[in-house]
Amino acid sequence: MHTPIYLDNAATTKTAPEVVEKMLPYFTENYGNPSSIYGLGGKAKKAVDEARETIAKNLGAKTQEIYFTAGGSESDNWALQATARAYGEKGKHIITSAIEHHAILHTCRELERQGFEITYLPVDENGLVSPAAVEEAIREDTILISIMFANNEIGTIQPIAEIGAIAKKHQVLFHTDAVQVFGQIPINVEEMHIDMLSASGHKLNGPKGIGFLYIRQGVKIRSFIQGGQQERGRRAGTENVPGIVGIGCATARAFSIMEAKTKQEITLREYLIDRILTEIPYSRLNGARENRLPNNVNISFEFIEGESLLILLDGKGICASSGSACTSGSLDPSHVLLAIGLPHEKAHGSLRLTLSEENTKEEMDYVVDNLKQIVDRLRSMSPLYEDFLKKETKKAKN
Repeated sequence: MHTPIYLDNAATTKTAPEVVEKMLPYFTENYGNPSSIYGLGGKAKKAVDEARETIAKNLGAKTQEIYFTAGGSESDNWALQATARAYGEKGKHIITSAIEHHAILHTCRELERQGFEITYLPVDENGLVSPAAVEEAIREDTILISIMFANNEIGTIQPIAEIGAIAKKHQVLFHTDAVQVFGQIPINVEEMHIDMLSASGHKLNGPKGIGFLYIRQGVKIRSFIQGGQQERGRRAGTENVPGIVGIGCATARAFSIMEAKTKQEITLREYLIDRILTEIPYSRLNGARENRLPNNVNISFEFIEGESLLILLDGKGICASSGSACTSGSLDPSHVLLAIGLPHEKAHGSLRLTLSEENTKEEMDYVVDNLKQIVDRLRSMSPLYEDFLKKETKKAKN
């Protein structure tokens, strides 16, 4: 078996060869500043405009509604902080969910220190936000609803169109963090009543360090970075032309292969889930079985620690995660798994496997075969598992 087997595509993806090829001339040949008036700058500006147009077309948006950023975290920060500044006189109440990415949650904590009030909506056992709960939480002073499109850890896809309709009905701005979704499933910002949307290039086989924020025309949020007039005066700083070309190419690629890629990933996902749940006892799937991202598998194994599991999988050439890449240095259990009702000990034993179109059934078999051995090995060293078996044996005798 050829290794490494990469199953951490929710953390980052490999930049596609055609994306790299499209980017290269903008490092060495067409390296002009898009703000310049001479021909070399004009070539760069044209490339930026074409990428913006490609992204807008695949979102159902207008070209002038796409603003390039350094990535999803910046886009999330911009959406929340700039909305708070622009609409703070109208009200200081924001609605979000308990399972958002930390780019949202930490920004909300900062806004609370500035006098804003945040409602963190709970989720059900599958990680779903209730549209009815969103509507019930809206107040006279609510200025923003921010609910992620799909969770980065457990893959649950939220009822975004329903939430968007509720926000529109109550004339409240609606932002969604679509970092895990853009390029994975179809999105139409008009039909879903989305006012702002965040995305990142490196989640769809594009480069790191580039993302965008969609801002619906008429939404009066302010600039996030002060300086020049780039991005129509809303985001200062010389444009990252190679990155913008890269995310544009990656977007075109992702939407052209989406149907075939989704079908393949779901087939492998279901095969992987079935084998794990059938062949490894005391394991459970986290998140909805059906209503989840095509490539996401998140399993909790009782009586083991996720960190040890990852280290031993790495020894077998398998790249995986126990949750969000942004919290990989933390010893705390996943806030997402705690929010769906898992106790701490089960949340600690989680494993996230996220697939790509390059993965194969043969690789899934290799992963499960090794996973079975590793889980058995770790449980054999667990006093908790030993006590559990003794109790089970005692029950059987009685």
